[in-house]
Amino acid sequence: MLQAVFWMAWVGLRQSAASLFRAGRLTRVCFGLTAGIARRFLNTGNRPDFPVCVPAMGPVRTFCGILAILSGLGLVAPCEAAKLRDISSMSGVRSNQLIGYGLVVGLDGSGDQTTQTPFTLQATRELLQALGVTVPPGDRIQLRNTAAVMVTATLPPFARPGQPIDVSVSSVGNAKSLRGGMLLMTPLRGADGQVYALAQGSVLVPGGGGAGGGASVIINHQSVGRVPGGATVERQVPQSVEDELLQIDLNRADFQQMQKVVEAVSRRFGPNVAIPIDSRAIQLRLPIAQLDRVRFLADLEALEIDAVEDVPRVIINSRTGSVVMNQGVRLDPVAVAHGNLTVRISREPQVSQPAPLSQGQTVVTQKDNVDVKVGPGALGALPRGASLEEVVRALNLLGANAQDLVAILQAMKASGALKAELELI
Repeated sequence: MLQAVFWMAWVGLRQSAASLFRAGRLTRVCFGLTAGIARRFLNTGNRPDFPVCVPAMGPVRTFCGILAILSGLGLVAPCEAAKLRDISSMSGVRSNQLIGYGLVVGLDGSGDQTTQTPFTLQATRELLQALGVTVPPGDRIQLRNTAAVMVTATLPPFARPGQPIDVSVSSVGNAKSLRGGMLLMTPLRGADGQVYALAQGSVLVPGGGGAGGGASVIINHQSVGRVPGGATVERQVPQSVEDELLQIDLNRADFQQMQKVVEAVSRRFGPNVAIPIDSRAIQLRLPIAQLDRVRFLADLEALEIDAVEDVPRVIINSRTGSVVMNQGVRLDPVAVAHGNLTVRISREPQVSQPAPLSQGQTVVTQKDNVDVKVGPGALGALPRGASLEEVVRALNLLGANAQDLVAILQAMKASGALKAELELI
């Protein structure tokens, strides 16, 4: 009877663990540990689900087995992991930036003013001449429906000729809007000056706008648009993985993360496959057969790597006053006093009237007023913060705004109370 109860508990545990494993919330190590505990304390007989048969358990083993199974059901914590392709990149396998200069036509009177943007007129003349249209050099053409634009695109790795890619179109002159325009054929060049793609198509501009009676309403930015699939790749960038060794570069240099990668690769593909170079680069031995090499790379990208704790970092944008912290930031007990100093300078016009019959003139003078206010700067004690939530709660006790918080964090870092790196952007 007791063994039947244990068998039902094991079946429920296995189903729960399998569902959690499919959802990514239970690792193979936790699943194997739970199965090992069950094999240790259950007398399974000749059941096929348990290949190891152990003697019948006594009362003490029965109680310990129940505690182990209940602990496995309720106290197993999810293990954070990331796929290798999310934290690294293959050396030599990269995207390339393309750029070109072109014309957008068909605008509804919102194009460039040629008197202020002569390059638009010059590009239009050269285009018409290339198409066999002769334009007298002395004529002043008013091109209100044409705009000069810069066209940019990203050439993905392993892109083949004929593959479409998206392009972005940005106005160079004083065009008010690119809505409804058509991008004419524009060659896109790489850093080496070679043409890798040709772009052409209708420009998609989100938002809208309208004007009338001296008032105007504009929704979103109208001088930048996008042409989905508007460029066609014409030349391939030489990229291959035909060498015997493949180098993987981590996105962040970290020896602990590198050790996790080496251990994961060794468990999956065997020893002597991963050769670490430094804290960022690692070399892998590829199979000889091409089919095995593709399968190896597919399994390598999907390989799950145990994540390590990020370096505590505080990102400060001094222009906007934005402050962003990661979860590793810690705070030691510290006392902070921060007062607000406000200087207000105002100018008040005054009229000086002359005395009667004095033959003087009435003049307007300016009176400058300078007002200095010093806010309260009471000394406040901040407790130790062991988590990000506690650090935020402690900083909120100061009641400082975003601009003041930047100065406070810099002073905390200088005093050694803030256990994090400060990065100004």
